[in-house]
Amino acid sequence: SRHDLCQRHTKDPLLTIATMDKVLSRISTAAGALTIGAFTVNSCIYNVDGGERAVMFDTLRGGILPDVRNEGTHFMIPVVQKPIIIDVRTKPREIPSVTGTKDLQMVNIKLRVLWRPVIEKLPQLYRELGTDFDERVLPSIGNEVLKSVVAQYNAEELLSKRAEVSNRIKTELIKRGAHFHLTLDDVAITHLTFGREFMRAIESKQVAFQEAERQQYVVQRAEQERIASVTRAEGEAEAATIITKAMEKTGNAIIEVRRIDAAKEIAQKLAKGRNITYLPGGSSGANGGDGSSPGLLLSVDK
Repeated sequence: SRHDLCQRHTKDPLLTIATMDKVLSRISTAAGALTIGAFTVNSCIYNVDGGERAVMFDTLRGGILPDVRNEGTHFMIPVVQKPIIIDVRTKPREIPSVTGTKDLQMVNIKLRVLWRPVIEKLPQLYRELGTDFDERVLPSIGNEVLKSVVAQYNAEELLSKRAEVSNRIKTELIKRGAHFHLTLDDVAITHLTFGREFMRAIESKQVAFQEAERQQYVVQRAEQERIASVTRAEGEAEAATIITKAMEKTGNAIIEVRRIDAAKEIAQKLAKGRNITYLPGGSSGANGGDGSSPGLLLSVDK
């Protein structure tokens, strides 16, 4: 009938709305359960990246657990357990120190240290020193070792025996670092300077050393000149003795030979000159004498 048909059309929208409410309610319930499940799963896992390790703090089992978690994804119990991520890669550290040498000179020295923690000892290291163990350990042991080693050398030995000093510092630091579960891969001196007074003393010493060397050179030169003078005097005396003996045997002949040799040498030099003219000497009869005058050398300018 028409009345029944009208009632059926009135009930169909109500049924549709009720069905949609049920579907939406189920969807929201599923979404909520999925969200809670995702949050629960996310709370139960954690990741350890490359170059890192993790130690686990467990409130039910007495604090830090003795095992170390490697890289990757791991499970944990929320609220009860808490992972502590620690970087285990090698890192540089500079340690400055001002200390005194054996001869009481102040020196400013800096060390560069490449260090990393011992992975097997991370639980004990975190339990005793926390995550900033490098700040707690390296400055103290670095200054201690620097002061103890540098005090055994003079200021000049720190420069001349730098490699030996660096090796001793490295050996002592490795021993001290092992006590705190730290591995030191390399230790090197990067900076080494002295006080102003010591630098002025070094400059004064260098100037004095150079002056001493110069005086020594002057003395050696004077000694060589003296030896040369003595040798020259001995040679002249020996030559004079030989000439005297020759004159005793030959009279003035040796003097005439020397005069002729000198005249030849002078003539050869004058013959090479362009403006030199030689006028032979004439007789001096016009003056009433019988001798002959010597030749003349004229310099003629052109």
